[in-house]
Amino acid sequence: MRHERYERIIEAWANAWNAGDVAALDQIMAPEYVRHDGGSEPVGLEVHKERILALREAFPDLRCVVEDIFGEENRLAIRWSSVGTHQGDYLGVAPTGRVVEVSGISLSRIHAWRIVEEWVTWDPRQMLFALGVVSLHREEA
Repeated sequence: MRHERYERIIEAWANAWNAGDVAALDQIMAPEYVRHDGGSEPVGLEVHKERILALREAFPDLRCVVEDIFGEENRLAIRWSSVGTHQGDYLGVAPTGRVVEVSGISLSRIHAWRIVEEWVTWDPRQMLFALGVVSLHREEA
C-alpha cells in the first residue's frame, strides 16, 4: 500500500505536468523550493512552473507518469517517465510532429511534508535525438 504522501505527490505531479495545473505543485512543494536540473542554474518554484507550461505548449499531449517513489522521512527518490508529441516551438526547434520519450529521477529533500529542494537527473540527449537535433552516431572523418 502506498503512503498517503506518495499519493499526494503523484496527484499533484499529474495535475501539473499532464493538465498544466501548475498551482497543484503548491500542495507538495514549499514556497522556498529550489530545483537543480543538470547544466542550468538552480531555479525556484515559480520558474519551475513557467518551464512546465512552456514544455506543455511545445508538447500539448504531454503525459508524465510517476513510476516509483521510495525513500525516508526527509528524502525521497521519484522515478518518472514522460511522452509527448512535439507540436510547438521548443528551445528554438520548430515543431517536428515526433513523439518524444524521456525518463529520469528526481531526488527530493523534504521538510514539513513538502519538497524544499530537488535534484533532477535525466538525459536531455534522449529529447534532442528524438527531435532529430542530434545523432547518437559518430560521423566518420
